[in-house]
Amino acid sequence: MHHVSPASRREEEEVRAAAAGGAAAGGAPGCRHVRPSDPGAASLGLAGVRMPPPADIVKVAIEWPGAYPKLMEIDQKKPLSAIIKEVCDGWSLANHEYFALQHADSSNFYITEKNRNEIKNGTILRLTTSPAQNAQQLHERIQSSSMDAKLEALKDLASLSRDVTFAQEFINLDGISLLTQMVESGTERYQKLQKIMKPCFGDMLSFTLTAFVELMDHGIVSWDTFSVAFIKKIASFVNKSAMDISILQRSLAILESMVLNSHDLYQKVAQEITIGQLIPHLQGTDQEIQTYTIAVINALFLKAPDERRQEMANILAQKQLRSIILTHVIRAQRAINNEMAHQLYVLQVLTFNLLEDRMMTKMDPQDQAQRDIIFELRRIAFDAESEPNNSSGSMEKRKSMYTRDYKKLGFINHVNPAMDFTQTPPGMLALDNMLYFAKHHQDAYIRIVLENSSREDKHECPFGRSSIELTKMLCEILKVGELPSETCNDFHPMFFTHDRSFEEFFCICIQLLNKTWKEMRATSEDFNKVMQVVKEQVMRALTTKPSSLDQFKCKLQNLSYTEILKIRQSERMNQEDFQSRPILELKEKIQPEILELIKQQRLNRLVEGTCFRKLNSRRRQDKFWYCRLSPNHKVLHYGDLEESPQGEVPHDSLQDKLPVADIKAVVTGKDCPHMKEKGALKQNKEVLELAFSILYDSNCQLNFIAPDKHEYCIWTDGLNALLGKDMMSELTRNDLDTLLSMEIKLRLLDLENIQIPDAPPPIPKEPSNYDFVYDCN
Repeated sequence: MHHVSPASRREEEEVRAAAAGGAAAGGAPGCRHVRPSDPGAASLGLAGVRMPPPADIVKVAIEWPGAYPKLMEIDQKKPLSAIIKEVCDGWSLANHEYFALQHADSSNFYITEKNRNEIKNGTILRLTTSPAQNAQQLHERIQSSSMDAKLEALKDLASLSRDVTFAQEFINLDGISLLTQMVESGTERYQKLQKIMKPCFGDMLSFTLTAFVELMDHGIVSWDTFSVAFIKKIASFVNKSAMDISILQRSLAILESMVLNSHDLYQKVAQEITIGQLIPHLQGTDQEIQTYTIAVINALFLKAPDERRQEMANILAQKQLRSIILTHVIRAQRAINNEMAHQLYVLQVLTFNLLEDRMMTKMDPQDQAQRDIIFELRRIAFDAESEPNNSSGSMEKRKSMYTRDYKKLGFINHVNPAMDFTQTPPGMLALDNMLYFAKHHQDAYIRIVLENSSREDKHECPFGRSSIELTKMLCEILKVGELPSETCNDFHPMFFTHDRSFEEFFCICIQLLNKTWKEMRATSEDFNKVMQVVKEQVMRALTTKPSSLDQFKCKLQNLSYTEILKIRQSERMNQEDFQSRPILELKEKIQPEILELIKQQRLNRLVEGTCFRKLNSRRRQDKFWYCRLSPNHKVLHYGDLEESPQGEVPHDSLQDKLPVADIKAVVTGKDCPHMKEKGALKQNKEVLELAFSILYDSNCQLNFIAPDKHEYCIWTDGLNALLGKDMMSELTRNDLDTLLSMEIKLRLLDLENIQIPDAPPPIPKEPSNYDFVYDCN
């Protein structure tokens, strides 16, 4: 790769400014810029006037090692090969077909016919070897017999492989096969050198694996093409206890991609890698290695056949995966980054999804083993001694006693309670939860059942019905049966503190339901109201992210029914008082002011800007870009970033611009072009809800995926405001309600305890005379 000379690098900022300045001056190639001092300027009527730049002309600076960068106008209508020939002719370089243009920034991406429209005024480009030539040279260099030359070549390859244009050329030379052969056989070849040249060997393997990962990320080559020998070799790097961090990291990434992208490879990887071999990597201190390790476990879990998943969960339990994650990840003395939070969330979802089978299984009323569970619930609660059944009288008596006990247990069907479990969800999962509660929290179970069975005032809480509905509600809250989201980081530490966390979660919530029922003095007619309150209590407690089940229990203690009523009342903000006609008229009058205030806030946030993430097939190698509105609200500035920024990104570091006047429309969700692409982000529901696009010119768009729902609302509102359209987001509705309520409350402070009439007072009749009016002068 060619590099810019030091002299050129020192003048880069001047060149960029000159290129941008030239662009502002405008003018087509060959046009004479008329200066005000020109004698003909006045007669042409052009004194002090610059011609606007033609749309297809961009002014750039082009570098070549050892030469001063030249300013040049690129006509986007001309073929790229003609432009490269013109550049080569300017520096007297022959064989222009061996050259190409690339960005001179850190990306070093090649300019092609596909992406040439991304070139903006003021861009600095570099003349360099063509991708085909570069790929050919690197293909030869990485096979060099010199270790130093080979290492340097692999380092360059790892860097260049990020560019899809180069990647395509290198893959066309069968470069992937060459890399896999080097991984398979190269290690043996340099086995003897490894002890003396360990750093060199480690770097060489690390660069080889990095290049492989980058090349495969482009999706050009199918994962199904790899041999068992290659998989074994990658697995061996993971299974070794003392392995270089970068090699281990890339090996884990390769295994995860293999499992996720190919069913055949999943089976081969599952044979080579055991959970026991992955566990030690979680006990280290490197959070990135821990993240990749959990990602591989999640991938194996996700792709396992249904019949294998429970078996795998049992192995994870045997290896104490949960307690290791709790100790070495969740309770480690460091913050959990977003990617680790995402992987923990995925593991949480996959673990709870194991409940789906029981949740969707109806009870078979004829199955004696299932009916025995109901008998056990009755036995634990009432401890009834089994009676002899040698006579029909005792049989009838026993049936009558069972029916009475099942009624006390709160089943809807007293005669055959098995019928209560035929609805899915929650199916048999509800019965499993009831039995767990009865066996592991026996005192609480007996207390709840006997307490309610002894009541005769219609205020008893039906344990059976409550358990069934509560199980269904908890499954809805935890989204049991749904696939994990691509973007969600919402894991709950408390679910990693117990091997039977869902059952314990149920046990806490069923006791809460009984307590809330008593506080509400509910009857069977109030059942749905009680369930709504309990759902609100559970949801509010979960949002605080309690670190343990005991802490969750404490949060619920503080969220009594009385407290929920207070919260609801404060959130309602006395809406009932604001429905009178005078208040509604006042609302209508001040609403435009409030909407203007919200609009200004949205635009101010757009001026501050937001960092967006480019999602790719491997989330951990995130690429970022930043977008912000100019202070005069005329232009959107945007550009790629190497990493997530700390604070605002200045306008001058964002190379790309989009005039607001060029925006044709803003579309969201499924209407976005990047959501219509085949397999785009697996059409994930959460991603769809965060996607929006700006459409401009003909067939051009700027695609966004907001970091969260709040930013999505801010940007869609702000862009609609710029286009003169209504702000329709949920955030705007909430802000409008809040600000209107505050404003009205402030205006009504002086009218406290005064009843506002629905109709204005009548206007009094005119007086018969005006003798009471005095002239103070």
